[in-house]
Amino acid sequence: MRRTIVEISVGIFVLLGLICVAYLTIKLGKMEWLGTGNYYQVKARFGNIGGLKKGAVVDMAGVQIGQVIQVNLDPEDNTAVVTMKIRNDLQLTEDVIASIKTAGLIGDKYVQISPGGSDVILENGDTIVETESAVDLEALISKYAFGKVDKEDEQE
Repeated sequence: MRRTIVEISVGIFVLLGLICVAYLTIKLGKMEWLGTGNYYQVKARFGNIGGLKKGAVVDMAGVQIGQVIQVNLDPEDNTAVVTMKIRNDLQLTEDVIASIKTAGLIGDKYVQISPGGSDVILENGDTIVETESAVDLEALISKYAFGKVDKEDEQE
């Protein structure tokens, strides 16, 4: 009888430990149980995303406000469609600008949102119209290194 009670209590202890590990894995991994949580989705179209990947940070004024959840190519116009989740407590206006930036000289890519001044708020599923594609550093360096810089390129 006493051995059975010890075995049951050890089993309960192990089960509670596994539940705690699962909870911490989900919380620390920033995963969500169901759906998108306290976020809404917006899309943006870019001519060149320069290595932007799923899971990249979306920030505004240096503060993380969301995350890239999907990157696809639109076969109709050959542009990259980036789907982002943005925190519900932040309202983006229709005239925000989404830019792809690099953290450091050769760091990870992220999406920077520059605020706009419109009164029209983006809803779940809307598209950001104003975008700035990633700068292709390799192309710029090769132009300067091999002397293929036009006068037009210097003025930009």
